[in-house]
Amino acid sequence: MKVAREVAMVDSFEAFVTARTPALVRYEFVLSGDRHDAADLAQEALARLGARWARVSAKGDPEAYVRTTMARLHISWWRRRRREHPTGSVPERGYEDEGIARADGDAGLWRAVRALPTRQRVVLVLRYYESMSDEEIARRLGITRGTVRSQAARGLDKLRADTGVRTQEPVTRR
Repeated sequence: MKVAREVAMVDSFEAFVTARTPALVRYEFVLSGDRHDAADLAQEALARLGARWARVSAKGDPEAYVRTTMARLHISWWRRRRREHPTGSVPERGYEDEGIARADGDAGLWRAVRALPTRQRVVLVLRYYESMSDEEIARRLGITRGTVRSQAARGLDKLRADTGVRTQEPVTRR
């Protein structure tokens, strides 16, 4: 019994779509002024109607539902397009960051930095990549200045060992 009722509903939805689609596309064409947009919006509105056919057809006026849906969809599409600002030419120059270029140049170093424990890695990146002082790093991380220095020293020692750099460069105090 339920299957027969669903088949009857599908047939009636299909009959509605077949009978009313040309009029609905014309209605949307009047709204949008573009036949392709009209067809797209009509199809979207009918798809939404199909998902709610039983409830909408029980109320007795599925065409009013579809026309209201189409008008609302048209307004949404119009708002979305209004925010777009197409230009005649795309700018050819991209954004270049010197720091990123430096970092990309030495993959072995960054692999070694990623292998460091988190706190050592953060301290070294803040000190050497972001050029922060020990006091700024301590404030940012909520640790003491002595902890910043010890983590930096341990991290540098580990980097020197991992990258094969044997010379000990003096660490500048900040």
